[in-house]
Amino acid sequence: MTRSSVFGALGLALVLAGVTGCSSKKAAIYEHENFDDSGTYSRSFPVTDAGSCEAARRALLSQGYIITSSGANQVMGNKSFQQNSENHLQISFNVTCAPDVNDDKRSTMFANALQDRYSLKKSNSSASLGVGVLGSVSMPIGSSDDSMVKVASETVTAAQFYDRYFALVESFLPKPKKVAKAKVEAPVAKPEKPAPDLGLPEQASVAAPAVAAPAAAPLVDATPAPAAAAPASEAVAKPVVDDSQGSQPVAPPAEAAPIQVQQDAQPAPASL
Repeated sequence: MTRSSVFGALGLALVLAGVTGCSSKKAAIYEHENFDDSGTYSRSFPVTDAGSCEAARRALLSQGYIITSSGANQVMGNKSFQQNSENHLQISFNVTCAPDVNDDKRSTMFANALQDRYSLKKSNSSASLGVGVLGSVSMPIGSSDDSMVKVASETVTAAQFYDRYFALVESFLPKPKKVAKAKVEAPVAKPEKPAPDLGLPEQASVAAPAVAAPAAAPLVDATPAPAAAAPASEAVAKPVVDDSQGSQPVAPPAEAAPIQVQQDAQPAPASL
């Protein structure tokens, strides 16, 4: 095999290796961001933005989260987890509430959680100590410092994690107030005042006195008595007895005025 053919084969192998390496390169992480409306990080609630954020704050407090910031439309909190003696995990919650555009009585809650991982890091250090009495003598002193260092940070993307949180928030939403209907009560009759106690027996009943009907007016005979029976100047009306009331005497009427009877004039003597 000639030298030229050897170099040609080697160049072809390098080109193929480069092409293979380029094809196996992973896509950038931002290419996975499709910005589709999956609803993983948001949920709509039938309350105002202040009411939904208050429910979000109470939900975090009920699960042991420490609220680091709280406002009318934003809540932030975190919670720490100790996995083992050398690893530490912290979840930071960030909640934002916004009112709906078309309805002020509804709001949308946006929530995202960030998990940070910390690891224990040990660092050794040495120092020297000089003693003036012994001359220029130095003694090395060793020491180690332990500290937690953040080694990773990632946003929680599990849909089930946010579903459980939104379900808990819904249980803390303010309930609508029920308006009590006015009750129309029937008028209650007032009890009658008891009659005054007159000291009479309870069984006795006092009958009201009967009112006697007015007696009928007596009938008076106004016919003048005949002149022959008595003189007209001495004529006096006698009381009339009314037998309709059981032959009871009736008071005589008032004294009537004497009736004057005009006597017939005697005829004059005839003239001779």
